[in-house]
Amino acid sequence: MNDMTMAKFGMGASALRVEDQALITGHGRYTADVTPEGTLYGVVLRSPIAAGTFTINDVDAAKSAPGVRLVMTYADLADTMAPLPCRAAYKQEDGTPTAVYPRYVLAKDEVRHIGDPVALIVADSVAAANDAAEMIDIEWNATDSVTDAAAALEDGAPLVWPEHGSNLAFRYGVGNSEGTEEAFARATRFAKLELRNNRLVTNYMETRGALGEFDPATGRYTLTAGTQGGHGMRGVLAEILKTDEANIRVVTPDVGGGFGTKIFVYPEYPAVMYAAKLLGGTPVKWICGRSEAYMSDSQGRDNVTTAEIAMDDDGKFLALRVDLKANMGGYLAQFAPHIPFVGSSMAPGVYAFPVMYVAVKGVYTHTVPTDAYRGAGRPEAAYTVERLVDEAARIMGLTPEEIRRRNFIKPEEMPFKTAAGRTYDTGEFDGHMSRAMEVVDWAGFSGRKAESEARGAIRGIGMATYIEACAFPGSERAEIELAPDGKMTLLIGTQTNGQGHATSYTQIIADRLGVDPADITVIQGDTDRVKTGGGTGGSRSIPLGLPSVDVASVEMSTKLKELASDRLEASADDLEFDAGSVRIVGTDRSVTFAELAASAGGLTSEGRVQQDEPTFPNGTHICELEIDKATGKVTLLRYVIVDDFGATVNPMLLQGQVHGGIVQGIGQALYERTVYDDEGQLLSASLLDYCVPRADDVPFFHFETRNVPSKHNAMGIKGAGEAGTIGAAPAVMNAVCNALWTNCGVPHVDMPATPDVLWRLISEAETKAA
Repeated sequence: MNDMTMAKFGMGASALRVEDQALITGHGRYTADVTPEGTLYGVVLRSPIAAGTFTINDVDAAKSAPGVRLVMTYADLADTMAPLPCRAAYKQEDGTPTAVYPRYVLAKDEVRHIGDPVALIVADSVAAANDAAEMIDIEWNATDSVTDAAAALEDGAPLVWPEHGSNLAFRYGVGNSEGTEEAFARATRFAKLELRNNRLVTNYMETRGALGEFDPATGRYTLTAGTQGGHGMRGVLAEILKTDEANIRVVTPDVGGGFGTKIFVYPEYPAVMYAAKLLGGTPVKWICGRSEAYMSDSQGRDNVTTAEIAMDDDGKFLALRVDLKANMGGYLAQFAPHIPFVGSSMAPGVYAFPVMYVAVKGVYTHTVPTDAYRGAGRPEAAYTVERLVDEAARIMGLTPEEIRRRNFIKPEEMPFKTAAGRTYDTGEFDGHMSRAMEVVDWAGFSGRKAESEARGAIRGIGMATYIEACAFPGSERAEIELAPDGKMTLLIGTQTNGQGHATSYTQIIADRLGVDPADITVIQGDTDRVKTGGGTGGSRSIPLGLPSVDVASVEMSTKLKELASDRLEASADDLEFDAGSVRIVGTDRSVTFAELAASAGGLTSEGRVQQDEPTFPNGTHICELEIDKATGKVTLLRYVIVDDFGATVNPMLLQGQVHGGIVQGIGQALYERTVYDDEGQLLSASLLDYCVPRADDVPFFHFETRNVPSKHNAMGIKGAGEAGTIGAAPAVMNAVCNALWTNCGVPHVDMPATPDVLWRLISEAETKAA
């Protein structure tokens, strides 16, 4: 990796993960492992229908069942809990507010998707709670449902919210509608695609869980849950429970993956907290089953898109026009309306469109609500523009690289304000595309394609040149404590979900202060210990957190040298750090950190760096693959990534983030599909029916960076947590479509390109050719 230094600590060091010893030896501590004495167990009774009303006739049998301590329904919460809030209900294009309808912790008398929570049963064991759930007498009255966003907007479609009068939840526009229409009117060449961005289920290793506690003496709640940041969750919980934030503590132990889906407050969280209160302070724990997660966790993507590019006779882009229908599900989830908005703000990608317009329609359906999933709108935008650019190349008779080069934003044009209003600070898009083409041997593809054809297979190659916005404006406070015993602690309000935050933070502290990373404790995930926090999401933790950690480290360095200067009677300029002590350079005279901290009664330092603009990671993914004509099976042969992340903190961690993101993108492109039937039943409700990629489905990745430091970030960092996902799906699908077009005359196929779909397309093409 051409720009990655290999120092032991500090920026660019492949420092080993400090988190792994506990995790790989079975000493991780997840929500399911936290079981205070006397803990009771909760089970959620969920709707078996996607749409309709219900009446609870009797709960007495369940209440009197062996081991049952509590049966809680909407009637127990009506006056004590507010509905779950939507934090992203913007004004619509016409200036009217977006209507938000109530999503109760437990459904009142109507349900809007399979799995809608109806009751919480608390018992001595999960088995006893499950038995009692079957004793609750409920009369279900199913009505017609609709699960597809496009179908939901058709005349006569069943209404999710009849009082709304339509399934159009909201409409807003991004860009310049009038200017876009004018550009299309004067254009001479056009490219158009209708795309489906398939709905995804978040399959993290650790399913969600929640432990609710209540202290009657103080009136304080504690929630222990796998989150992506407790501080933001605390505010939402306070609103739902109608209490002050000071009365809520959120504790996050180890988290086995989040991917955006663990940012949100779900109904189960306030439910177990309030149940603990009703039970006089007895802890109540709920752990989600895998199939239950498919019916309760926010899902991702699910867009129906019509996208068009207007061009001149030379293939120069004049305008971009997109009609986007975003499936919101049965309710507007916490940040759901924001997802297509932030995605649309990146619709131009890396191209110098003079003008663009995206018409965004949020659509209610009888499905599990959608919200942020790794990339949160930006993968959908990148997929749209990158598939469309390849289609434009096909229409114009140009190669994929040539049409890109004609329309890339050039380095000398930076900073560049896009037609969507984003201002890119740096980027050399042709540079990383050319490098990726060199590594993959793009020029030699025709020979490899011929070899595949000789074996009765078809080969394709595709690229995606992506850009995303992340590390959005804000800051992240970092505090370093040096105790009188010499122990050093970092407190910071980001939230690791497995990325290796502690490793990145400690390698910077270790570099600044000359201490072993093993002697530094990183505290995240406790709203009582850490004063503020923005959590993890939008690839923000390292770009926003690390500069603050660096500032706090420098401040601690200054304080230690000032104290040591007095103790050693030497100028601070003549002092250096050495293994937890301050020493006069070239001598053996030193004083330990512990001695200095003890004399001061402990030391603290703080860093809080404000960032006013997002950062814009970008790069090129190239995928080469082969499709077996007899089965439709896709085999990935080569995969090359050249990314611009501004600056590399830890090459090993960076590769892990990119590799994981690529696999999720491959999963969407080739394997993953959430399927509802005509009655709204979820057919793909387990890993038996929902396919995720396995290790043997992906090739070895060639990954390198070609970094151009960000001017928006204090350390030049651009963020990398979501980038792999954003570039992968369009690169894979461009390769699939390249294979289909050049061998079969088929220009497009939607995700996921599963073997049955590809076999059918190839067979039909061969039949027509015969």
